[in-house]
Amino acid sequence: MKLFNKLGALVALILAATGALAQGYPEKPVRVVITTVPGPLDAFARAVLVQVGKRLKQPFIVDNKPGAGGNVGAEIVAKAPADGYTLLFALDTTFTVNPALYEKTPFDPVKDFSFIAVPVTYSQVLTVNPAIKANTLPEFVKYAKANKLSYASGGNGSPSHLTMAAFLSTAGIEMIHIPYKGTGQSVIDVMSGQVNSLFAVGSGVLPQVKAGKLRALAASGGQRSAAAPDLPTVAESGYPSFNASFAYVLAAPAGTPNEIVQLLAKEVALAMETQEVRDLNRIADYAPTNLGPQQSAEWLRNARKHWGEVITAAKITLN
Repeated sequence: MKLFNKLGALVALILAATGALAQGYPEKPVRVVITTVPGPLDAFARAVLVQVGKRLKQPFIVDNKPGAGGNVGAEIVAKAPADGYTLLFALDTTFTVNPALYEKTPFDPVKDFSFIAVPVTYSQVLTVNPAIKANTLPEFVKYAKANKLSYASGGNGSPSHLTMAAFLSTAGIEMIHIPYKGTGQSVIDVMSGQVNSLFAVGSGVLPQVKAGKLRALAASGGQRSAAAPDLPTVAESGYPSFNASFAYVLAAPAGTPNEIVQLLAKEVALAMETQEVRDLNRIADYAPTNLGPQQSAEWLRNARKHWGEVITAAKITLN
């Protein structure tokens, strides 16, 4: 009986210590590693972190550590102290695609992290050069079966590549893959007709669609794009099971006190409601998710299974 009393007292002391830690957190600036160079993820992360920092009265300092598809930055955070003062803002592909794409990653995508939030998801928009004789997705599939077409991507294993690979498998068609180092030049080459088509984020192609330089056929996600509400999804266009969505992820090292994880999740949710972040989401065509720690981990687990199957079936490699 005395042993149980001692154990109970010990547990109470530990819980009290962690609770006190969370109440005083943060007591100094927080470092947030971002796995890309300045760009879409960086802009979103900074917008959210400014709001979080205002409320918690400490700066959340961005540290860009790009490389190896996010593996470089993720390794830094995985090996950091689990005290809430080193966080990670990454593309979901670091946790969902890299395990299948790389022979070995310098971290365990599940065991080495405490996931805080998957605050937004985003889809890809299938666009074609206006010379392609297809105004709908079914027409495009029919045209692709009768003609030898090509598609651009932001590189092997990039979201644009993975989305098209998944769609080609679903539709039962083949096309020639032309990988680029990023999406900028790929969009230009589809507009010029050097490549026939591509999946890309809406913010990168919808302005060109409005200008008549590209034709949009479908959005890859589970819901229509807020920036192009008249554009049907792939699922609505005859492939009901299709859903290719990607996300941004905020995580901490595994073992970070749950009170800190929950506090940060709450603050991110509040930041998402500010006008500044809402405006950014609308311009960038991001879909807010309201996913907390447990739901975020589940979302990543499901996406990891899905993309692992796509990569295996399409025999996608980094070469």
